[in-house]
Amino acid sequence: MLNYYIYYRVLTDDPDTERQIRGMQARLGCRTGVHGSLLKRQDDTLTWMEVYPSINDQAAFDLALKQTLSEFDIEIFINGKRVTECFIGESAQPDHCRA
Repeated sequence: MLNYYIYYRVLTDDPDTERQIRGMQARLGCRTGVHGSLLKRQDDTLTWMEVYPSINDQAAFDLALKQTLSEFDIEIFINGKRVTECFIGESAQPDHCRA
C-alpha cells in the first residue's frame, strides 16, 4: 500500500486554520475513500502533517487532492510549500491477532 505524509508550516495555529484543513480532508475522504489524519509537531505547533494511509490509485488520489486543495484555498493558510513524501508498506498484524 502507498501512504502519503504531507508536512508544512501554517501561518497560525488557530481554530480557523484547523477547521479549513480538516474540512478539506473530509471532502477528500468522501471523494477518494481515503480518510486522513492531521498531526501537529509536539515542539512546534506551526508544523503540521497530514497522513493518508492505504492509497490504491495514486493518480486518482493526486488529482482529487489537487482539486480539493484548490477548492478550500489551502495555500492562504500555509507558510511556504507543502512537502509530500510517499512510503510503501503493509501494516503488520501479529499472528495472535488474526482470526
